[in-house]
Amino acid sequence: GGARALHAWSVAHPGPFWRAVWDFCGVEGDPGATDVVAAREFRDWRFFPDGRLNYAENLLRPARLADPGFAASPALECHDESGFVARLSRLELWREVCRLAAFLAERGVGEGTRVAAVLPNRAEAVIGMLATALVGGIWSGCSPDFGDAALLDRFGQIGPHVLITTDRVRYKGKWHDLRGRMADLAGRLPTLADWIHLGAAPAAPPGVRLVSWEDIPAASAGPVAPRRFPFATPLAILYSSGTTGAPKCLVHGAGGTLVQHLKEQRLHCDIGPGDRLLYYTTTGWMMWNWLCGALACGATIVLYDGSPLEPRPGILWEVAEAAGVTHFGASARYYAALEQAGVRPGKTHALAALRAVLSTGSPLLPEQFRWILGAVKPDLHLASISGGTDIVSCFVLGDPTRPVHAGEIQGPGLGMDVRVFGEAGERLVGAPGELVCATPFPSMPIGFWNDPGGAAYRAAYFERFPGVWCHGDWALETPRGGFVIFGRSDAVLNPGGVRIGTGEIYAQLEAFPEVLEGLATALRGGGDERIVLFLRLAEGAVLSGALEAAIRERLRRHCSPRHVPHFVVAAPDLPRTVSGKLSEIAARNCLAERPVGNAGALANPECLAFFVDWARRQRGRPDA
Repeated sequence: GGARALHAWSVAHPGPFWRAVWDFCGVEGDPGATDVVAAREFRDWRFFPDGRLNYAENLLRPARLADPGFAASPALECHDESGFVARLSRLELWREVCRLAAFLAERGVGEGTRVAAVLPNRAEAVIGMLATALVGGIWSGCSPDFGDAALLDRFGQIGPHVLITTDRVRYKGKWHDLRGRMADLAGRLPTLADWIHLGAAPAAPPGVRLVSWEDIPAASAGPVAPRRFPFATPLAILYSSGTTGAPKCLVHGAGGTLVQHLKEQRLHCDIGPGDRLLYYTTTGWMMWNWLCGALACGATIVLYDGSPLEPRPGILWEVAEAAGVTHFGASARYYAALEQAGVRPGKTHALAALRAVLSTGSPLLPEQFRWILGAVKPDLHLASISGGTDIVSCFVLGDPTRPVHAGEIQGPGLGMDVRVFGEAGERLVGAPGELVCATPFPSMPIGFWNDPGGAAYRAAYFERFPGVWCHGDWALETPRGGFVIFGRSDAVLNPGGVRIGTGEIYAQLEAFPEVLEGLATALRGGGDERIVLFLRLAEGAVLSGALEAAIRERLRRHCSPRHVPHFVVAAPDLPRTVSGKLSEIAARNCLAERPVGNAGALANPECLAFFVDWARRQRGRPDA
């Protein structure tokens, strides 16, 4: 159909396609004379090589603020667990950004200067990011739920000049004082010159100038004039999850991030002026950067700070109703938790404005598709999307012109030649393999921080298959052009030499209300590996012989005998990253008695002791 023809044109003609995105989305700036410079090496392609723009200018559109209607239109709407609501119009947001930008410029922040922040998902984080971008600095944010070692592992690599923190955060109804932790962090960053704090003052280390956010003066010389920088100017440093070693520092460019997000939001999600996007995220997840990008579409972004299930499981839907949300997004795990809690948002909340529900973070299972359309709203565009921090965007996502099929992502992003490869680099359709992208695209990282010559960057994506980006996801392309993601390919199971994606196992667990979630991994021994299925059970549920037998039989019948685990084990908790993804790699390393790498990247590293202890007990058994 038309969608597939448009996609084929977009990957065959990348220069004209990305120029059309620039023009259609009204990017502020100068695209230059050249759309793209092709190179022998995939990663050396350059998009808009002589283009110039300012990322913050494109999100804030100051030239339009002379229009009273635009100036008064809402930019941010901020909610939290307590019911607090704060709103900033576009003019108010611009003034706040200029206030901070003038201060940062006065303190020496300019092109290439790093500004690090540990902030919850509130207006100040958006203001900080935009003010940094306005003056050409590089933003790097983490959320307060990162552990102390995880924060230092990240910021310690990039040498920030400025740190922005808050004195306390509220989560699940409790306040957590951060001042001592933040003072310790500031004292361990030798490059730090200025520390901006919100709320009660912490104790500053020697040589660091401490200033209260509230005391930063209004921009004395009036609004900051946006200076336009080269298209590939660094905008932000994001971090890989770090569960297999020190996190990679991914440097993303301003222009590539902007045009990629505009394409995804305007075309694939149909987000435009007057729309309202609520995406449940923390400031440490790439979806926060994606959420902020919707300001460039003319949309209002709705921020929520706190637990998505407390004080009530339906709290986010109360916000969606009150804010008139048109586009609602969260992780697949969140929707599964709602279903388990018996929440039916469409029955309890007026969601007339809602047009689209988005899901990412892990595969959305077929049963969850059906639950969302049944429990939220039947006439939605339900878009499962998948990409990564590596590209601060998506490889495969929704398409409002194509039908939705349960369990499938609708198709590849425009301009992204996404395929599935077999072991020898052959294209597979209808069989699982490695997710690759065969065309360069603007939101590829500029590179990794502290990677002279780009050796680590090349090794991460370009060594598996020459000439294409290999993402590290185990996936399947369907004959109708959709995609199914089974999880990370380094977590793929290989019993008897047959590769199995863990998502295939998790899909079958949906049939058992006693099971909240599962984690499948492998125990190696005797030259082979045996599948171990760890289960986190619902409150009051037990792993009876009957339940275990039913799980095994369902996997045998609906998948194959090779999917049936050797061990089924009830676990008190399952390891997950701070962005909520299950870490199969952490569990696998525990079972192999290998170091987990960076346990500080996990939200609950204390749960790993159970896996280490279980594996040791198995090794003591004669049949292990």
